Amino acid sequence: MNLIFLLIVLAAFGTAAWRQLAGVGAGGDALPMQALSNAMVASAGGAVELALGLVGMMALFLGLMKVAEAGGLLVMIARLIRPLMTRLFPEVPPEHPAMGAMVLNLSANALGLGNAATPFGIRAMQELDRLNPHPGTATNSMVLFLAINTSSITLLPTGVIALRAAAGSVDPAAILPTTLFASICGTLAAIAAAFWLARWFPAAPVGSAVEAQTGRPDVAAVGVTAAEGAGADDAAVDTAAVDTAAADAAAALDTHAYPLWASLLAIVAVVAMIPVTIVYGRTISPWILPALMVGFLLFGLCRGVRVYEVFVDGAKEGFAVALRIIPYLVAILVAIGMLRASGALEAIVASVGSVTARVGLPAEALTMALLRSLSGSGAYGVMASIIKDPAIGPDSYVGYLVSTLQGSSETTFYVLAVYFGAVQVRRMRHALPAALIADLVAVIAAVAICAYLFG
Repeated sequence: MNLIFLLIVLAAFGTAAWRQLAGVGAGGDALPMQALSNAMVASAGGAVELALGLVGMMALFLGLMKVAEAGGLLVMIARLIRPLMTRLFPEVPPEHPAMGAMVLNLSANALGLGNAATPFGIRAMQELDRLNPHPGTATNSMVLFLAINTSSITLLPTGVIALRAAAGSVDPAAILPTTLFASICGTLAAIAAAFWLARWFPAAPVGSAVEAQTGRPDVAAVGVTAAEGAGADDAAVDTAAVDTAAADAAAALDTHAYPLWASLLAIVAVVAMIPVTIVYGRTISPWILPALMVGFLLFGLCRGVRVYEVFVDGAKEGFAVALRIIPYLVAILVAIGMLRASGALEAIVASVGSVTARVGLPAEALTMALLRSLSGSGAYGVMASIIKDPAIGPDSYVGYLVSTLQGSSETTFYVLAVYFGAVQVRRMRHALPAALIADLVAVIAAVAICAYLFG
Protein backbone atom coordinates (compact mmCIF):
# COMPACT_ATOMS: atom_id res chain seq x y z
CA MET A 1 0.00 0.00 0.00
CA ASN A 2 2.96 2.32 0.58
CA LEU A 3 3.99 2.03 -3.05
CA ILE A 4 0.44 2.41 -4.39
CA PHE A 5 -0.15 5.51 -2.27
CA LEU A 6 3.11 7.09 -3.43
CA LEU A 7 2.48 6.25 -7.10
CA ILE A 8 -1.01 7.79 -7.04
CA VAL A 9 0.32 11.02 -5.51
CA LEU A 10 3.28 11.22 -7.91
CA ALA A 11 1.06 10.52 -10.94
CA ALA A 12 -1.34 13.25 -9.87
CA PHE A 13 1.42 15.77 -9.23
CA GLY A 14 3.24 14.94 -12.46
CA THR A 15 0.08 15.25 -14.57
CA ALA A 16 -0.95 18.54 -12.97
CA ALA A 17 2.58 19.95 -13.30
CA TRP A 18 2.75 19.02 -16.99
CA ARG A 19 -0.65 20.57 -17.67
CA GLN A 20 0.33 23.72 -15.80
CA LEU A 21 3.60 24.12 -17.72
CA ALA A 22 1.91 23.28 -21.03
CA GLY A 23 -0.82 25.83 -20.43
CA VAL A 24 -3.65 23.29 -20.33
CA GLY A 25 -6.55 24.47 -18.18
CA ALA A 26 -8.22 22.42 -15.49
CA GLY A 27 -11.75 23.62 -16.19
CA GLY A 28 -13.30 26.84 -14.91
CA ASP A 29 -10.90 29.55 -13.78
CA ALA A 30 -8.54 27.33 -11.77
CA LEU A 31 -5.09 26.42 -13.03
CA PRO A 32 -4.13 22.72 -12.78
CA MET A 33 -1.89 23.10 -9.72
CA GLN A 34 -4.48 25.27 -7.98
CA ALA A 35 -7.15 22.68 -8.75
CA LEU A 36 -4.83 20.03 -7.28
CA SER A 37 -4.36 22.10 -4.11
CA ASN A 38 -8.10 22.65 -3.79
CA ALA A 39 -8.74 18.92 -4.22
CA MET A 40 -6.25 18.04 -1.48
CA VAL A 41 -7.91 20.35 1.04
CA ALA A 42 -11.44 19.32 0.03
CA SER A 43 -10.59 15.60 0.12
CA ALA A 44 -9.01 15.85 3.58
CA GLY A 45 -12.09 17.62 4.90
CA GLY A 46 -14.36 15.18 3.12
CA ALA A 47 -12.53 12.22 4.69
CA VAL A 48 -13.13 13.58 8.18
CA GLU A 49 -16.77 14.33 7.37
CA LEU A 50 -17.18 10.79 6.03
CA ALA A 51 -15.68 9.27 9.17
CA LEU A 52 -17.84 11.44 11.42
CA GLY A 53 -20.86 10.53 9.31
CA LEU A 54 -20.04 6.87 9.98
CA VAL A 55 -20.03 7.42 13.75
CA GLY A 56 -23.80 7.02 14.03
CA MET A 57 -23.90 3.99 11.75
CA MET A 58 -20.96 2.39 13.55
CA ALA A 59 -22.50 2.99 16.97
CA LEU A 60 -25.90 1.63 15.88
CA PHE A 61 -24.74 -1.57 14.23
CA LEU A 62 -21.84 -2.41 16.53
CA GLY A 63 -24.34 -2.00 19.37
CA LEU A 64 -26.62 -4.51 17.65
CA MET A 65 -23.62 -6.78 17.02
CA LYS A 66 -22.80 -6.71 20.73
CA VAL A 67 -26.36 -7.80 21.53
CA ALA A 68 -26.16 -10.59 18.93
CA GLU A 69 -22.81 -11.74 20.26
CA ALA A 70 -23.99 -11.73 23.89
CA GLY A 71 -27.00 -13.80 22.90
CA GLY A 72 -24.87 -16.33 21.02
CA LEU A 73 -26.18 -15.50 17.54
CA LEU A 74 -22.70 -15.32 15.99
CA VAL A 75 -21.87 -18.80 17.26
CA MET A 76 -25.18 -20.15 15.94
CA ILE A 77 -24.51 -18.67 12.49
CA ALA A 78 -20.97 -20.05 12.55
CA ARG A 79 -22.31 -23.52 13.32
CA LEU A 80 -24.86 -23.36 10.49
CA ILE A 81 -22.38 -22.49 7.76
CA ARG A 82 -19.49 -24.41 9.32
CA PRO A 83 -18.86 -26.83 6.38
CA LEU A 84 -18.31 -23.93 3.95
CA MET A 85 -16.53 -21.45 6.21
CA THR A 86 -14.07 -23.93 7.71
CA ARG A 87 -12.82 -24.71 4.20
CA LEU A 88 -12.52 -21.06 3.24
CA PHE A 89 -11.02 -19.98 6.59
CA PRO A 90 -9.09 -22.95 8.03
CA GLU A 91 -7.15 -20.65 10.39
CA VAL A 92 -10.32 -19.60 12.24
CA PRO A 93 -11.86 -21.95 14.86
CA PRO A 94 -15.23 -23.23 13.59
CA GLU A 95 -17.36 -21.49 16.23
CA HIS A 96 -15.30 -18.35 16.64
CA PRO A 97 -17.35 -15.11 16.65
CA ALA A 98 -15.38 -13.98 13.57
CA MET A 99 -17.28 -16.55 11.51
CA GLY A 100 -20.68 -15.14 12.39
CA ALA A 101 -19.51 -11.54 11.97
CA MET A 102 -18.13 -12.28 8.50
CA VAL A 103 -21.40 -13.90 7.46
CA LEU A 104 -23.40 -10.89 8.69
CA ASN A 105 -21.11 -8.53 6.78
CA LEU A 106 -21.37 -10.49 3.54
CA SER A 107 -25.13 -10.80 4.01
CA ALA A 108 -25.47 -7.03 4.46
CA ASN A 109 -23.46 -6.45 1.29
CA ALA A 110 -25.57 -8.99 -0.58
CA LEU A 111 -28.73 -7.15 0.43
CA GLY A 112 -27.34 -3.79 -0.66
CA LEU A 113 -27.28 -2.24 2.82
CA GLY A 114 -24.27 -0.03 1.97
CA ASN A 115 -22.60 1.48 5.05
CA ALA A 116 -24.61 -0.83 7.30
CA ALA A 117 -22.26 -3.63 6.21
CA THR A 118 -19.17 -1.72 7.38
CA PRO A 119 -19.71 -2.15 11.15
CA PHE A 120 -20.23 -5.89 10.68
CA GLY A 121 -17.02 -6.06 8.66
CA ILE A 122 -15.05 -4.11 11.24
CA ARG A 123 -16.34 -6.41 13.96
CA ALA A 124 -15.18 -9.38 11.90
CA MET A 125 -11.74 -7.81 11.47
CA GLN A 126 -11.47 -7.20 15.21
CA GLU A 127 -12.28 -10.83 15.90
CA LEU A 128 -9.81 -12.01 13.25
CA ASP A 129 -7.15 -9.75 14.74
CA ARG A 130 -7.55 -11.49 18.09
CA LEU A 131 -6.36 -14.65 16.34
CA ASN A 132 -3.48 -12.85 14.61
CA PRO A 133 -0.06 -14.16 15.73
CA HIS A 134 1.68 -11.18 14.05
CA PRO A 135 -0.23 -7.97 14.92
CA GLY A 136 0.18 -5.34 12.24
CA THR A 137 0.44 -7.96 9.47
CA ALA A 138 -2.63 -9.26 7.65
CA THR A 139 -3.39 -12.94 8.09
CA ASN A 140 -4.58 -15.15 5.23
CA SER A 141 -8.09 -15.04 6.69
CA MET A 142 -8.08 -11.24 6.77
CA VAL A 143 -6.92 -11.04 3.16
CA LEU A 144 -9.49 -13.56 1.95
CA PHE A 145 -12.29 -11.85 3.86
CA LEU A 146 -11.47 -8.43 2.40
CA ALA A 147 -11.00 -9.82 -1.12
CA ILE A 148 -14.46 -11.41 -0.92
CA ASN A 149 -15.82 -8.22 0.62
CA THR A 150 -14.71 -6.03 -2.28
CA SER A 151 -16.59 -8.26 -4.72
CA SER A 152 -19.33 -9.62 -2.47
CA ILE A 153 -22.22 -11.47 -4.11
CA THR A 154 -24.98 -8.90 -4.56
CA LEU A 155 -28.61 -10.01 -4.48
CA LEU A 156 -30.26 -6.62 -4.08
CA PRO A 157 -28.44 -3.43 -5.21
CA THR A 158 -31.13 -1.19 -3.74
CA GLY A 159 -29.35 2.14 -4.26
CA VAL A 160 -28.73 1.49 -7.95
CA ILE A 161 -32.31 0.33 -8.53
CA ALA A 162 -33.64 3.47 -6.85
CA LEU A 163 -31.46 5.73 -9.00
CA ARG A 164 -32.50 3.92 -12.18
CA ALA A 165 -36.15 4.38 -11.22
CA ALA A 166 -35.56 8.09 -10.61
CA ALA A 167 -33.91 8.35 -14.03
CA GLY A 168 -37.08 7.03 -15.69
CA SER A 169 -36.08 3.43 -16.37
CA VAL A 170 -38.85 1.20 -17.73
CA ASP A 171 -37.48 -1.73 -15.71
CA PRO A 172 -35.23 -0.46 -12.88
CA ALA A 173 -34.68 -3.97 -11.47
CA ALA A 174 -33.50 -5.43 -14.80
CA ILE A 175 -29.91 -5.28 -13.51
CA LEU A 176 -30.57 -7.86 -10.77
CA PRO A 177 -29.46 -10.89 -12.84
CA THR A 178 -26.50 -9.06 -14.42
CA THR A 179 -25.33 -7.76 -11.04
CA LEU A 180 -25.67 -11.21 -9.49
CA PHE A 181 -23.69 -12.85 -12.30
CA ALA A 182 -20.87 -10.28 -12.25
CA SER A 183 -20.57 -10.32 -8.46
CA ILE A 184 -20.50 -14.14 -8.33
CA CYS A 185 -17.69 -14.19 -10.89
CA GLY A 186 -15.80 -11.52 -8.94
CA THR A 187 -16.22 -13.41 -5.66
CA LEU A 188 -14.94 -16.68 -7.14
CA ALA A 189 -11.96 -14.80 -8.59
CA ALA A 190 -11.30 -13.19 -5.20
CA ILE A 191 -11.21 -16.57 -3.46
CA ALA A 192 -8.93 -18.11 -6.10
CA ALA A 193 -6.58 -15.10 -6.13
CA ALA A 194 -6.33 -14.94 -2.33
CA PHE A 195 -5.39 -18.62 -2.03
CA TRP A 196 -3.00 -18.51 -5.01
CA LEU A 197 -1.17 -15.32 -3.98
CA ALA A 198 -0.77 -16.36 -0.34
CA ARG A 199 2.26 -18.49 -1.19
CA TRP A 200 4.10 -15.44 -2.60
CA PHE A 201 3.39 -13.21 0.41
CA PRO A 202 4.38 -15.14 3.55
CA ALA A 203 3.23 -13.85 6.93
CA ALA A 204 6.76 -13.60 8.32
CA PRO A 205 7.20 -12.34 11.89
CA VAL A 206 8.09 -8.68 12.02
CA GLY A 207 9.25 -8.63 15.63
CA SER A 208 9.69 -5.41 17.53
CA ALA A 209 8.61 -3.26 14.60
CA VAL A 210 5.06 -4.53 15.10
CA GLU A 211 5.08 -3.78 18.79
CA ALA A 212 6.36 -0.25 18.12
CA GLN A 213 3.58 0.42 15.60
CA THR A 214 0.59 -1.25 17.24
CA GLY A 215 1.43 -1.38 20.94
CA ARG A 216 0.95 -5.16 20.85
CA PRO A 217 3.78 -7.69 20.95
CA ASP A 218 4.28 -10.12 18.10
CA VAL A 219 2.63 -13.23 19.55
CA ALA A 220 4.69 -15.64 17.48
CA ALA A 221 7.94 -13.91 18.35
CA VAL A 222 7.08 -13.94 22.07
CA GLY A 223 6.24 -17.64 21.84
CA VAL A 224 9.55 -18.46 20.14
CA THR A 225 11.54 -16.49 22.71
CA ALA A 226 9.78 -18.20 25.59
CA ALA A 227 10.39 -21.64 24.11
CA GLU A 228 14.07 -20.93 23.57
CA GLY A 229 14.49 -19.73 27.15
CA ALA A 230 12.68 -22.67 28.69
CA GLY A 231 14.87 -25.39 27.21
CA ALA A 232 14.12 -28.34 24.97
CA ASP A 233 12.40 -30.49 27.61
CA ASP A 234 10.07 -27.74 28.77
CA ALA A 235 9.32 -26.83 25.17
CA ALA A 236 8.39 -30.44 24.44
CA VAL A 237 6.07 -30.48 27.47
CA ASP A 238 4.49 -27.20 26.38
CA THR A 239 3.98 -28.51 22.85
CA ALA A 240 2.29 -31.64 24.15
CA ALA A 241 0.06 -29.54 26.39
CA VAL A 242 -0.91 -27.31 23.50
CA ASP A 243 -1.70 -30.32 21.31
CA THR A 244 -3.84 -31.83 24.07
CA ALA A 245 -5.71 -28.56 24.58
CA ALA A 246 -6.30 -28.23 20.84
CA ALA A 247 -7.66 -31.78 20.67
CA ASP A 248 -9.99 -31.11 23.64
CA ALA A 249 -11.20 -27.89 22.00
CA ALA A 250 -11.83 -29.66 18.71
CA ALA A 251 -13.77 -32.40 20.47
CA ALA A 252 -15.89 -29.81 22.28
CA LEU A 253 -16.64 -28.02 19.05
CA ASP A 254 -17.63 -31.27 17.36
CA THR A 255 -19.98 -32.00 20.26
CA HIS A 256 -21.81 -28.68 19.81
CA ALA A 257 -21.74 -28.57 16.01
CA TYR A 258 -25.03 -28.76 14.16
CA PRO A 259 -25.64 -31.89 12.05
CA LEU A 260 -24.63 -31.75 8.39
CA TRP A 261 -28.26 -31.72 7.20
CA ALA A 262 -28.89 -28.49 9.13
CA SER A 263 -25.89 -26.81 7.50
CA LEU A 264 -26.95 -27.97 4.05
CA LEU A 265 -30.49 -26.75 4.70
CA ALA A 266 -29.17 -23.31 5.69
CA ILE A 267 -27.06 -23.09 2.52
CA VAL A 268 -30.03 -24.17 0.37
CA ALA A 269 -32.18 -21.50 2.04
CA VAL A 270 -29.58 -18.85 1.19
CA VAL A 271 -29.44 -20.01 -2.43
CA ALA A 272 -33.24 -19.99 -2.59
CA MET A 273 -33.17 -16.30 -1.66
CA ILE A 274 -31.63 -15.46 -5.04
CA PRO A 275 -34.77 -15.87 -7.18
CA VAL A 276 -36.92 -14.40 -4.37
CA THR A 277 -34.87 -11.20 -4.26
CA ILE A 278 -34.88 -10.95 -8.04
CA VAL A 279 -38.69 -11.14 -8.15
CA TYR A 280 -39.60 -9.26 -4.96
CA GLY A 281 -36.47 -7.17 -4.41
CA ARG A 282 -38.09 -3.75 -4.55
CA THR A 283 -40.80 -4.83 -2.09
CA ILE A 284 -38.38 -6.39 0.38
CA SER A 285 -35.68 -3.68 0.49
CA PRO A 286 -37.50 -1.10 2.72
CA TRP A 287 -38.09 -3.74 5.39
CA ILE A 288 -34.51 -4.94 5.77
CA LEU A 289 -32.96 -2.42 8.19
CA PRO A 290 -35.96 -2.08 10.57
CA ALA A 291 -36.43 -5.86 10.62
CA LEU A 292 -32.72 -6.34 11.31
CA MET A 293 -32.80 -4.08 14.36
CA VAL A 294 -36.03 -5.54 15.75
CA GLY A 295 -34.83 -9.08 15.12
CA PHE A 296 -31.47 -8.61 16.89
CA LEU A 297 -33.06 -6.95 19.92
CA LEU A 298 -35.82 -9.55 20.27
CA PHE A 299 -33.27 -12.34 19.89
CA GLY A 300 -31.15 -10.84 22.65
CA LEU A 301 -34.20 -10.40 24.89
CA CYS A 302 -35.23 -14.04 24.39
CA ARG A 303 -31.70 -15.13 25.30
CA GLY A 304 -31.73 -13.16 28.55
CA VAL A 305 -29.45 -10.33 27.38
CA ARG A 306 -29.82 -6.90 29.00
CA VAL A 307 -30.25 -5.40 25.57
CA TYR A 308 -30.04 -1.71 26.46
CA GLU A 309 -26.84 -1.92 28.51
CA VAL A 310 -25.16 -4.28 26.04
CA PHE A 311 -26.23 -2.13 23.08
CA VAL A 312 -24.70 0.97 24.69
CA ASP A 313 -21.41 -0.85 25.34
CA GLY A 314 -21.22 -1.84 21.69
CA ALA A 315 -22.14 1.67 20.56
CA LYS A 316 -19.23 3.10 22.57
CA GLU A 317 -16.88 0.77 20.73
CA GLY A 318 -18.35 1.89 17.40
CA PHE A 319 -17.67 5.53 18.25
CA ALA A 320 -14.02 4.77 19.05
CA VAL A 321 -13.54 2.76 15.84
CA ALA A 322 -15.00 5.52 13.66
CA LEU A 323 -12.47 8.00 15.06
CA ARG A 324 -9.60 5.53 14.71
CA ILE A 325 -10.01 5.18 10.95
CA ILE A 326 -9.83 8.93 10.20
CA PRO A 327 -6.05 9.02 9.41
CA TYR A 328 -6.39 6.09 7.00
CA LEU A 329 -9.34 7.70 5.23
CA VAL A 330 -7.53 11.05 4.95
CA ALA A 331 -4.49 9.40 3.33
CA ILE A 332 -6.32 7.38 0.69
CA LEU A 333 -9.06 9.91 -0.13
CA VAL A 334 -6.59 12.78 -0.54
CA ALA A 335 -4.52 10.68 -2.94
CA ILE A 336 -7.60 9.72 -4.97
CA GLY A 337 -8.88 13.30 -4.96
CA MET A 338 -5.53 14.46 -6.33
CA LEU A 339 -5.67 11.79 -9.06
CA ARG A 340 -9.09 12.92 -10.24
CA ALA A 341 -8.35 16.66 -10.05
CA SER A 342 -5.04 16.37 -11.90
CA GLY A 343 -6.66 14.96 -15.04
CA ALA A 344 -4.62 11.73 -14.85
CA LEU A 345 -7.77 9.60 -14.83
CA GLU A 346 -9.11 11.40 -17.89
CA ALA A 347 -5.79 10.87 -19.66
CA ILE A 348 -5.92 7.12 -18.99
CA VAL A 349 -9.49 6.89 -20.31
CA ALA A 350 -8.62 8.91 -23.41
CA SER A 351 -5.62 6.73 -24.21
CA VAL A 352 -7.26 3.31 -23.86
CA GLY A 353 -10.97 4.06 -24.29
CA SER A 354 -10.95 3.47 -28.03
CA VAL A 355 -9.38 0.05 -27.51
CA THR A 356 -11.76 -1.11 -24.76
CA ALA A 357 -14.77 0.09 -26.78
CA ARG A 358 -14.06 -2.67 -29.30
CA VAL A 359 -14.67 -5.31 -26.61
CA GLY A 360 -17.87 -3.77 -25.23
CA LEU A 361 -16.44 -1.30 -22.71
CA PRO A 362 -16.98 2.23 -24.13
CA ALA A 363 -15.14 5.24 -22.72
CA GLU A 364 -18.05 6.30 -20.49
CA ALA A 365 -18.20 2.88 -18.85
CA LEU A 366 -14.38 2.68 -18.66
CA THR A 367 -14.37 5.81 -16.50
CA MET A 368 -16.90 4.13 -14.25
CA ALA A 369 -14.89 0.87 -14.10
CA LEU A 370 -11.67 2.66 -13.13
CA LEU A 371 -13.35 4.95 -10.61
CA ARG A 372 -15.35 2.18 -8.92
CA SER A 373 -12.28 0.82 -7.13
CA LEU A 374 -11.12 4.29 -6.12
CA SER A 375 -14.12 6.35 -5.08
CA GLY A 376 -17.60 5.16 -4.26
CA SER A 377 -19.18 8.60 -4.36
CA GLY A 378 -17.29 9.47 -7.55
CA ALA A 379 -18.42 6.31 -9.29
CA TYR A 380 -22.00 6.88 -8.12
CA GLY A 381 -21.89 10.39 -9.55
CA VAL A 382 -20.55 9.16 -12.89
CA MET A 383 -23.25 6.50 -13.10
CA ALA A 384 -25.95 9.05 -12.28
CA SER A 385 -24.73 11.46 -14.96
CA ILE A 386 -24.61 8.69 -17.58
CA ILE A 387 -28.07 7.22 -17.03
CA LYS A 388 -29.63 10.69 -16.74
CA ASP A 389 -28.06 11.77 -20.04
CA PRO A 390 -30.93 11.86 -22.60
CA ALA A 391 -28.53 10.64 -25.29
CA ILE A 392 -27.77 7.47 -23.29
CA GLY A 393 -30.49 6.79 -20.71
CA PRO A 394 -30.84 4.04 -18.10
CA ASP A 395 -32.18 1.40 -20.50
CA SER A 396 -29.40 1.57 -23.09
CA TYR A 397 -26.50 -0.88 -23.21
CA VAL A 398 -24.20 1.66 -21.54
CA GLY A 399 -26.88 2.43 -18.94
CA TYR A 400 -27.24 -1.24 -18.03
CA LEU A 401 -23.46 -1.72 -18.00
CA VAL A 402 -22.62 1.17 -15.65
CA SER A 403 -25.51 0.16 -13.37
CA THR A 404 -24.15 -3.38 -13.21
CA LEU A 405 -20.62 -2.15 -12.51
CA GLN A 406 -21.88 0.02 -9.66
CA GLY A 407 -23.86 -2.79 -8.08
CA SER A 408 -21.43 -5.69 -8.49
CA SER A 409 -18.27 -4.45 -6.76
CA GLU A 410 -17.09 -2.40 -3.80
CA THR A 411 -14.74 0.57 -3.44
CA THR A 412 -11.57 -1.45 -2.98
CA PHE A 413 -9.23 1.22 -1.64
CA TYR A 414 -11.86 2.51 0.79
CA VAL A 415 -12.53 -1.00 2.13
CA LEU A 416 -8.83 -1.73 2.62
CA ALA A 417 -8.19 1.61 4.32
CA VAL A 418 -11.16 1.37 6.69
CA TYR A 419 -10.99 -2.30 7.63
CA PHE A 420 -7.24 -2.56 8.02
CA GLY A 421 -7.14 0.84 9.71
CA ALA A 422 -9.65 -0.32 12.30
CA VAL A 423 -7.21 -3.01 13.51
CA GLN A 424 -4.02 -1.08 12.69
CA VAL A 425 -2.76 -3.50 10.05
CA ARG A 426 -0.06 -1.85 7.96
CA ARG A 427 1.39 -4.85 6.13
CA MET A 428 -1.48 -5.91 3.85
CA ARG A 429 0.46 -8.65 2.05
CA HIS A 430 -1.54 -9.79 -1.00
CA ALA A 431 -4.86 -8.11 -0.11
CA LEU A 432 -4.64 -5.37 -2.75
CA PRO A 433 -3.68 -7.56 -5.76
CA ALA A 434 -6.32 -10.15 -4.83
CA ALA A 435 -9.00 -7.46 -4.57
CA LEU A 436 -7.96 -5.82 -7.85
CA ILE A 437 -8.03 -9.18 -9.65
CA ALA A 438 -11.57 -9.66 -8.37
CA ASP A 439 -12.48 -6.16 -9.60
CA LEU A 440 -11.08 -6.90 -13.05
CA VAL A 441 -12.96 -10.20 -13.32
CA ALA A 442 -16.19 -8.50 -12.20
CA VAL A 443 -15.77 -5.86 -14.94
CA ILE A 444 -15.15 -8.53 -17.59
CA ALA A 445 -18.17 -10.52 -16.39
CA ALA A 446 -20.35 -7.39 -16.37
CA VAL A 447 -19.37 -6.58 -19.96
CA ALA A 448 -20.02 -10.17 -21.05
CA ILE A 449 -23.46 -10.54 -19.44
CA CYS A 450 -24.67 -7.06 -20.46
CA ALA A 451 -23.49 -7.63 -24.04
CA TYR A 452 -25.33 -10.96 -24.08
CA LEU A 453 -28.60 -9.63 -22.61
CA PHE A 454 -28.72 -6.02 -23.79
CA GLY A 455 -26.07 -5.60 -26.48
